[in-house]
Amino acid sequence: MKWAVVLCTIAVATLSACSKDTRGTYQGYVEGEFVHIGSAVGGRLEHLLVSRGQTVDANAALFELESAQEAAAVREADDALGAAGAQLTDLGKGRRHQEIDVAASQLEQARAAEKQSASQLERDAAQFEAGGIPRMQLDEARARHDVDAARVNELASQLQVAGLSARPDQIKAQSSQVAAARAARDQAQWRLDQKHVVAAQAGLIVDTLFREGEWVPAGAPVIRMLPPANVKVRFFVPQSIVGSLKPGRAVSLRCDGCEAEIPAQITFISNSPEFTPPVIYSNETRDKLVFMVEARPSVENAPKLRPGQPVAVRLQ
Repeated sequence: MKWAVVLCTIAVATLSACSKDTRGTYQGYVEGEFVHIGSAVGGRLEHLLVSRGQTVDANAALFELESAQEAAAVREADDALGAAGAQLTDLGKGRRHQEIDVAASQLEQARAAEKQSASQLERDAAQFEAGGIPRMQLDEARARHDVDAARVNELASQLQVAGLSARPDQIKAQSSQVAAARAARDQAQWRLDQKHVVAAQAGLIVDTLFREGEWVPAGAPVIRMLPPANVKVRFFVPQSIVGSLKPGRAVSLRCDGCEAEIPAQITFISNSPEFTPPVIYSNETRDKLVFMVEARPSVENAPKLRPGQPVAVRLQ
């Protein structure tokens, strides 16, 4: 490519000397800013879904790496997330209805026993006043009633607690477990997604760098691609006119085999001058001072050009 730059520079100098740029036409060449597509995760190349010279659309499948291990990791993470979420839901509920019904029945039984012991205590108190029973029997009846009353209070509290959810700290801790499980699941899904690579944008498949069955290291490019927006033309203009050029100025491109001129726009003008040989600067040789300019065709016209192709650039 460096030789192409030198040859184009010499051609510019020759054209400048012969025509004094009266036609505003300059020699240039096409360049491509290639995109190298790989995967962040290594693996054996299982399916190569494109071939050299093929044009693909955005989101088109490009290649797939083996993914059995990553798929299993996603299933495991899904199960862990489901278990953590179910436990959090359970903590937010009270006991089951059947358990609450059992506690309510026990409370009713305790109340009946307390009512019976209260009646017995009342009778024993009356008999004690009449001298029919000793104090010990009265104390036993009072103690039995106290136990039954305490049992009623205990079961009533248990029944009330049965309808409550878990303590806030327990729920908060389990919520953190759910968030951690979800993050682990997202990470596993990301690794699985890296095994199925698609095109981020439309473009031309310039080359494929691996064959099916080969091991692809993490980050290694598998596809070399050229999107239409990455096609540009480089040409050189003499210093005498570079000041009149601005980004956005229209140019037209002519190439061998092109049916018609291809419109383009200047996108970049170099701030650094270059010399055509000889490189000794003087007032007599300043006409050999040139600046590199870049122009880009529209996305629709870019496929008509190929990197390395010589073109003639005419200023509009």
